[in-house]
Amino acid sequence: MHLLLGWGGIGAADLRTEPYMTQQSSYDVLVIGAGIAGLSAALRLADKGRVAVLAKGPLTEGSSLYAQGGIAAVLDSGDSVAAHVQDTLTAGAGLCNEEAVRFTVERGPACIQWLIDLGVPFTKEPQAENDAEYHLTREGGHSHRRIIHAADATGRASATTLERHVRSHPDIDVLENHIAVDLITSSKLQLSGPRCLGAYVLDRESGRVKVIRARTTILATGGASKVYLYTSNPDVSTGDGVAMAWRAGCRVANMEFIQFHPTCLYHPEAKSFLVSEAVRGEGGILMLPDGDRFMLRFDQRAELAPRDIVARAIDYEMKRLGLDCVRLDISHKSADFVKHRFPTIYDRCLEFGYDMTREALPVVPAAHYSCGGVVTDLSGKTDLDGLYAIGETTNTGLHGANRLASNSILECLVFAASASENIADELADREPPPELPEWDESWVTDSDEEVVVSHNWDERRRAMWDYVGMVRTDKRLERAKRRVDVLRSEIHDYYANFRLTNDLIELRNLALVADLIIRSAMERKESRGLHYTLDYPEPRDPASDTVLTPPA
Repeated sequence: MHLLLGWGGIGAADLRTEPYMTQQSSYDVLVIGAGIAGLSAALRLADKGRVAVLAKGPLTEGSSLYAQGGIAAVLDSGDSVAAHVQDTLTAGAGLCNEEAVRFTVERGPACIQWLIDLGVPFTKEPQAENDAEYHLTREGGHSHRRIIHAADATGRASATTLERHVRSHPDIDVLENHIAVDLITSSKLQLSGPRCLGAYVLDRESGRVKVIRARTTILATGGASKVYLYTSNPDVSTGDGVAMAWRAGCRVANMEFIQFHPTCLYHPEAKSFLVSEAVRGEGGILMLPDGDRFMLRFDQRAELAPRDIVARAIDYEMKRLGLDCVRLDISHKSADFVKHRFPTIYDRCLEFGYDMTREALPVVPAAHYSCGGVVTDLSGKTDLDGLYAIGETTNTGLHGANRLASNSILECLVFAASASENIADELADREPPPELPEWDESWVTDSDEEVVVSHNWDERRRAMWDYVGMVRTDKRLERAKRRVDVLRSEIHDYYANFRLTNDLIELRNLALVADLIIRSAMERKESRGLHYTLDYPEPRDPASDTVLTPPA
C-alpha cells in the first residue's frame, strides 16, 4: 500500500531493503496547472523568486486553449461596472458574493490591458483609426457588448502569448508531462502547521514520483467536466485541484453547479468541439429539424438566455421528440461575416462536412464548466496556509449558481493577479520547507488489469450523465451515490496495490469529485441556477451556499 493520503506508509514492516527513491527539488512557488490562470500567476511572480509550472501534458493543453468566445470586461464608454455586476448577479441566481463580483469586474480592464501589453492579438474594429479600439461582442446574459476577443480563438491567443513569455523567463521552470499526485502538508508529517509544503508529482515519461518542495503552492488545475460522459472539455479536466485540496483538508463549495454548454457539435468524430456562445450572440438561431424555432417558448430572451436555460430547453426538446440533436443556424448572415467572425469554427465544421454559411449545424449540450470548487478569499487563499487556488478549480463567489458567459477567463486573470500580489508580499517571510519524505512504492506492483481502470472510468462517467445531469431527482441522486460509493471502494483498493499511472491518478480524483458533486446536489433541496430538480422545482429563501468540510 503506498501513501494513501499522499505520504503514509513509510516505515511499514514489509518494505523492501532498497526503498524506491525519488528526486527532490525546491522552489519559491509551485504552480500546479498551466492554463491562463496558472501561466498568469507564474509570470507575475517570476521576478519575485523561482517558480515551477506543472503541466499534465504539453504546456497550455487545457481548457484555456479551447476557449472561443472571449473575456468580459467594461471597456466601452456606454457600459458600466454597475451593469456588468448586475448581469453577473442576475445570472448567478441569487448566490453570487456581491463583494467578489464587484472586485472582479472592477479589476477586469487592467487585466485586459496587461494581456494587450503582452501582445495578445485581440480583434479590432474594422473601421478603427488607432490601436485602442477593439471589437466587442455580446453573449447570453449580457446587457451590453463587452466581450473582447481574438476572432473565435481567444483562449488560444491568450494562452500561447502567455506561454511564449513563460518559456522565455529565466526564473520559471516548465515541467511538462507531470501530474500532481497529492499535496504535502505539515500536519500529515507531524510537523508544526498546518501548512502546505509542496506536492508529490508523477513524471509521466519516466514513471517516477518526484518531491517538489515550495514555500507557496498554487492550484490552477481547471475544472472537472470529464466526470461526465459528454463534455466540451479536453481530457485533462479531471478535477485534480479540488480532489487534492479536499484530501489536504480544504473546504469546497457549490459543487452541484455544473454548467452545460448548450451547443457542442454533434458528430461522432467531433470530440469535445463546442460551437461558441458568440454564434448565438451574433444572431444564431436554435431550431428543431423541421425548422421550428423553439427558444421563445422557454424564455423571452430566446437564444440570448443564460446557458442553463438554453441547455435545459434543448434537453427538453430532444427528450420530448426523441432527437439526437437540434440545429443552430447562422446561415442567414453573410458568408463573409461568418468566415471573418468565426474562422476557427467555420474551418473545423468544414472538416466534418458542415458549411455553416449554408446550413444549420447539429448541436447537443455537454458538460462545460464547474461553478463550484475550493473555497478561497479574494486573494486566492484556501483554508490551508501556503496553499492558494485560482481559476475554475475555485469557488470565489463570482459565479454563484450559474456562470455568466465569458466571466471565466476574467476570473482567471483577476485572481491570478490578486493571489500573486498577496504571495509576493509574504514570500520573503516564509521559511523554505524542510527535506520531505520521498514517495515509497516498494511494495506495489505493475497492474496486470488495466481494464479495471478503463471500466470504472466509463461506468462513473455514464452514471453521472444519467443521474446527475441537467435535470435531477432525489432518486437519481441516491442511485448515483450508491454506484459511486462502490466505485470509490474499488478504486481505493486498486490505488493501494498498484504502481501509479496518469489514468489511475485521474480516476481517483474524478471519483472523489463525483462524490462531492452528488453530496452537494443532495443537500440542495431547491432548484436554483444550474441545479434543477423535479422534486424541488422552486428556489428557496434565503439563498445559501452548499459548503462541504473534509473529515478531521
